[in-house]
Amino acid sequence: MGIQIGSRAPDFTLDGSHSKPVTLSSFAGDKNVLLVYYPRAFTPICRGELCQLRDEVDLYQKYDVQIIGVSVDSPFCLNAWAEQQGYPFPLLSDFWPHGEVATTYGTFDDSAGVARRGTFLIDTEGIIRFAQVQKEDVARDQDHWKDEVVRILGPQSRKAPLVTVPAAPGAWISMNPDQ
Repeated sequence: MGIQIGSRAPDFTLDGSHSKPVTLSSFAGDKNVLLVYYPRAFTPICRGELCQLRDEVDLYQKYDVQIIGVSVDSPFCLNAWAEQQGYPFPLLSDFWPHGEVATTYGTFDDSAGVARRGTFLIDTEGIIRFAQVQKEDVARDQDHWKDEVVRILGPQSRKAPLVTVPAAPGAWISMNPDQ
């Protein structure tokens, strides 16, 4: 059946880089999560998608979004790929039981034994706010994700960085540039 927008995101714990487990609910109350399922590490379309996320990570950080990539590749494979590409977000392995979390999220392709391209935006309360699973093996339109992040999370969740400016000789103050 898959995941429904407005429903609670199924929690999971998967191995990440260097086999350190990552639990989805550990971000609750602190970060929104963009959960990005992709079929295979080291493939051109997957590399293009994740490199675009890497290159645009600042946009997601402005909205307190933690990007998490997930595939059914082994954790060792994902660690090597993350280091090679310099991904600043965790890549999690849904390797064993093979594709169990991908099945829960409706992205597992039984015939190919891999995850389909699935994208889920989960808010700080653990609620699915955006969900898209693609059957075709083509690159996703990430502009759509970015538009949804801005539309759903809006300016109220954006944390602007503090800017430090001189107030008087030898005195500095920090202020929020959005105020």
